[in-house]
Amino acid sequence: MFENLSEKLEGALQSVTGQGRIDEVNVAKTMREIRRALLNADVNYKVAKKFTANVKEAATGEDVLTSVTPGQQLTKIMHDELTQVLGGEHEDIAMAETPPSVILIAGLQGSGKTTFTAKLARHLRKQGHAPLLAASDVYRPAAVDQLQTLASQINVPVYSVAENGEIVEDAVRVAREAVEEARRTARDVVIIDTAGRMHIDEAMMKEVADIKATVEPNETLFVVDSMTGQDAVNTAKEFNERIDYDGVVLTKLDGDTRGGAALSIRTVVDKPIKFASTGEKLDALTPFYPDRMAQRILGMGDVVSFVERAQEQYDEKEAEKLQQKIQSEEFDLQDFYDQLQRIQQMGSIKELLGMIPGVGSKISDLDIDDEAFTHIEAIIQSMTPEERTRPEILNGMRRRRIARGSGTEVRDVNQLISQFEEMKSMMKTMQKMTSQGQGVDMSSLMDKITGGGGGRRSSPR
Repeated sequence: MFENLSEKLEGALQSVTGQGRIDEVNVAKTMREIRRALLNADVNYKVAKKFTANVKEAATGEDVLTSVTPGQQLTKIMHDELTQVLGGEHEDIAMAETPPSVILIAGLQGSGKTTFTAKLARHLRKQGHAPLLAASDVYRPAAVDQLQTLASQINVPVYSVAENGEIVEDAVRVAREAVEEARRTARDVVIIDTAGRMHIDEAMMKEVADIKATVEPNETLFVVDSMTGQDAVNTAKEFNERIDYDGVVLTKLDGDTRGGAALSIRTVVDKPIKFASTGEKLDALTPFYPDRMAQRILGMGDVVSFVERAQEQYDEKEAEKLQQKIQSEEFDLQDFYDQLQRIQQMGSIKELLGMIPGVGSKISDLDIDDEAFTHIEAIIQSMTPEERTRPEILNGMRRRRIARGSGTEVRDVNQLISQFEEMKSMMKTMQKMTSQGQGVDMSSLMDKITGGGGGRRSSPR
């Protein structure tokens, strides 16, 4: 996410970071490099120009030029300005005082509306809500089936209208009746998935406007494919002029996106970005926090989001129990397997590592395989409970049986046992280093976990 932009911004800031003093000349030079980096990232020209002008004005103030750490001051100014460009404060979706709350989803075909609808339902379920999905995309072949398939994965009902086995092509009716159904069945949120087109047309706009007028949603969200760059910004502007939505959802941020849409859209349409979607899995959705995103763009990591994801998987007692096991060397293969499951539920490995300060830029050219754990899990699942807790009993005959059961080779089993012992030692060392305020080599730990297969160098960009 924003890897190329992050690298270029970090490179531009290196010219002043660490210097004992900066002046208007090297600040101006840095701003030129930053503006070039923004434009290469497909940021709107006016946004890039205003951004660099604001940073330059703040950076040439007396407090910065005479600061003991002028480079750090400039980085802070960059962070603050990026935060403002991205929206300033996080804004949540609006909910009705009297249920059900109605959320209308709009956007072009292929932007990821239907998948986002299911992701949002999952997100709201985790917050204690009981959502109902309305299948108002009644034209695209299999759109209703797609929504029902996604909804079944999170155990959320879908409302659609069919007569004589055929989907009724009346999107407004589906939306209206879905709200009525939610009241009857005590569902407190209705999320309406609407139809999209390959381009903006009058029929699509009228239908979305009619649905909005009929159900009077508490929140209207515009879903935009961030990989389309400035086209995404132009589409967002046209949609906003027609239906006046409340917030933006950026999808496909895990793709080869240069970041221009995210950095331009708030300024151009003056509507907050409320969610960011980073993958196809239904858990790959995060509320959008401008300050955290600014930190990640500047290579400062996002520790708060990392901790929040970890807290979803661990409670305090479980964390203490795990810590005690590591310290007392009672951490076994069953514990290891359980932790792998929890780590994968937190998100993609590369995304998680990117949240750690100083790590993101170092792994930008690594292709980290999220399936790297699969063979490890298969090997551990092929062990008996006793073998998981006492790996020292794994003789040659047992290892051959485990290899056959997991579809691997004996050498793979041997390698896992060896790496597990090394990783146990490293984890214990990490705890000591962390308690003493020292750094941790995350790439070495990942190699121990995945056997060096978790990441590989990609071809030069």
